[in-house]
Amino acid sequence: MSFLTHQNNDLLWLSSSLLDGEPVRHGFSTRLGGVSPAPWDSLNLGISRGDSDENVRENYRRFCAAVGVTVESTVFTQQTHSENIRLVTEQDAGKGLLRPRDYTEVDALITDTPGLSLVVFSADCGTILLYDPVHRAIGAVHAGWRGTVRHILAHTLRRMQATCGTEGKDIIACIGPGISFASFEVGDEVHEAFRAEGFPMEQISAWKPETHKYHIDLWKANHLQLSDFGVPSRQIETAGICTYRQHEDFFSARRLGIKSGRILSGIMLNG
Repeated sequence: MSFLTHQNNDLLWLSSSLLDGEPVRHGFSTRLGGVSPAPWDSLNLGISRGDSDENVRENYRRFCAAVGVTVESTVFTQQTHSENIRLVTEQDAGKGLLRPRDYTEVDALITDTPGLSLVVFSADCGTILLYDPVHRAIGAVHAGWRGTVRHILAHTLRRMQATCGTEGKDIIACIGPGISFASFEVGDEVHEAFRAEGFPMEQISAWKPETHKYHIDLWKANHLQLSDFGVPSRQIETAGICTYRQHEDFFSARRLGIKSGRILSGIMLNG
């Protein structure tokens, strides 16, 4: 299994081999193929990063056209590294991009309504797309280290279970591009936060004598949350793409600064 690369003119984007062929539209953007100038060059899909709204909307038009969804179907939120989840309905279509949001501090979106494109952003943070083909439900999760340590993915899976009937055996999960274990150096306080929340540190962390820093594996930490919910390994795909090391193709806040652009991960149920 591997993520696939697609090109539409100058625009490059990725898809998951697990979701290709399923009755969903989905995609993971790169930073290539948009109209934004430096430091957001060029396919910046993050609002309120300093880039002009006109540029961002044009970037959305290009990306949505490539993936095969409409700009009007997009729904996104103000991400604050919380564990808050929103059930998205038809009334939310276009919120965040074409019209104001009436909700804030949400880091995961779920829906069982076809035609709504759930979008989360990142620039090193983890993102996870979820699809339940049995109950026809989807989710999009933003999971940086703060969200991961708060078990945002586990909370989202349980919310899908309570709302839609989702079970672990039903889920297809795709972990998008993000900072890798090798690149994610953290302070003692971050390491302690994961330990205090019960994560198996021998599996997700290591001390690097050459840097005198701990490293944390966010991909593994989220994979474990999926496994704990009962998602089979064969139904989990990780992009394995480090945004820090591949910052020429993906935005990296650690490498480029927090005012750089944002990539997105998005999914929509077909009608």
